[in-house]
Amino acid sequence: MNTPFDIPDNPDSACRPPSAKDFLVDRIFRGLARIGVALILALVLALIFEIGRKALPGMEKHGLDVLFGTVWDVNQGKYGILPAIWGTLYSAFIALLIAGFFGVSMAIFLTQDFLPAKLAAVFRTIVELLAAIPSVVYGLWGIYVVIPAIRPLTAWLNSELGWIPFFGTSLSGPGLLPAALVLAIMILPTVAAVSQDALASVPMKTKQAAYGLGTTHWEAILKVMVPSAATGIFGSLVLGLGRALGETMALAMLVGNANTLSVSLFAPANTLAALLALNFPEAGPNEVEVLMYAALVLMFITLLVNVLGSLLMLYAQRGNK
Repeated sequence: MNTPFDIPDNPDSACRPPSAKDFLVDRIFRGLARIGVALILALVLALIFEIGRKALPGMEKHGLDVLFGTVWDVNQGKYGILPAIWGTLYSAFIALLIAGFFGVSMAIFLTQDFLPAKLAAVFRTIVELLAAIPSVVYGLWGIYVVIPAIRPLTAWLNSELGWIPFFGTSLSGPGLLPAALVLAIMILPTVAAVSQDALASVPMKTKQAAYGLGTTHWEAILKVMVPSAATGIFGSLVLGLGRALGETMALAMLVGNANTLSVSLFAPANTLAALLALNFPEAGPNEVEVLMYAALVLMFITLLVNVLGSLLMLYAQRGNK
């Protein structure tokens, strides 16, 4: 039986000092990696610069009135995107709550020995295929399936619990709730896949040690496995939220495209991405400037969410060490 101290049969396979060729290859790969990082950074900066340059005239003309205005009327020259900002954040966080719960639950179900390995792989593939469905198909499905399916429930909630602000209006068609439900399904593959990887990366000996202490299956999962994978699970939520903030076509078809501020889940709303997609084709010069302003705001929100998420993940990793 070989041990780590046995001399290899082939002396040529023994460890040797790196040659000049090895150093050259290493430098080439390092150089290529640095070039790739620099190109990506340059692309992001160029994108921010170009959008900011085209948004600057609108910022100079309208200032903060665009950010805090609630009326979008091209004929009157009023451009307010506060309802779109509210709708973007509101729909994204509702979708994240739904997708986060079901995505993490699905990851636990598929990685913690509830199913045979082959069957779990089949379910994992089915979930990942959801990410391949085009956004417009989700939008059509939401119009013809989701809205009719939830209309009776929303009518009952509005009639019985209408005094609660979340159910204060009736669902007449497209609105925030159907948009958030479809958006949750769209980001579900991202949350589930990254959470599965996080749970699968926890060493098996950690779980075995929990069993050795007398824990049950669920205690080992909830008190050992999930906390050990918490950083990766949080990362999946950040990625899902980033995807939700930028989703365009499905929300443009389902959210209602109404510049109103409401906490009701059944009221029509608007999002920044939908505002941009629906108004750009027929926009005049003045409106284009404001739309570029809105695009800059959307980019800032998305970058801010991702940066804060990354910082929180680093903080959590340091806390675990």
